[in-house]
Amino acid sequence: MDLSEILTISGKSGLYKIISKTQSSLIAESLEDGKRFPVFASNRSSTLEDITIFTKDEDIPLKEVLWKIHEYEEGKKSGIDYKADEESLKNYFEKIVPDFDKEKVYPSDIKKVIRWYNILLQHNIIIKPEKEEKEGEDKKEKGTDTDTKDQKTRQDKTAKTKAKQKEKLKPVKDTTKQTDSATLQKSKTKNIKTKKV
Repeated sequence: MDLSEILTISGKSGLYKIISKTQSSLIAESLEDGKRFPVFASNRSSTLEDITIFTKDEDIPLKEVLWKIHEYEEGKKSGIDYKADEESLKNYFEKIVPDFDKEKVYPSDIKKVIRWYNILLQHNIIIKPEKEEKEGEDKKEKGTDTDTKDQKTRQDKTAKTKAKQKEKLKPVKDTTKQTDSATLQKSKTKNIKTKKV
């Protein structure tokens, strides 16, 4: 499932899946208890796809952070309770995102991320970011290209070697006989001219 279909709603805990859309609202379903209700523009909702986490450099998309947690926990539930004390939450999150901005990312934000991760994991909605997938594919393609080039180079070298061997094996024309016959012919001509004189 795409994270663009998962909502977080201001003033409400948990996550919600978009079921349908109308002209004036969305119909959302809680991922925790399955209850459905309309979500209006005044509810101030956001999709998880649109959320980013502040770092000291560039902001990181939430989906990348969720995947980092997934890798850190080896696909299991978060090793820390989202209700843990602030210091423990910060220490845990620093292991996931070492350069997160401690002034802009509050403990309450970390609590949300951890809780969201566990809910998404329960519903098998933790998604590997497309960026990492593409990088992996690019590496495979580069490897294939390199292998193909190596094969071509080897084939070219083999062909050149065979060509050289053929040249070495070509029979050499025996010009000795031709030279000798030419010399004899000249000498005969001289002798005939001498006799005439």
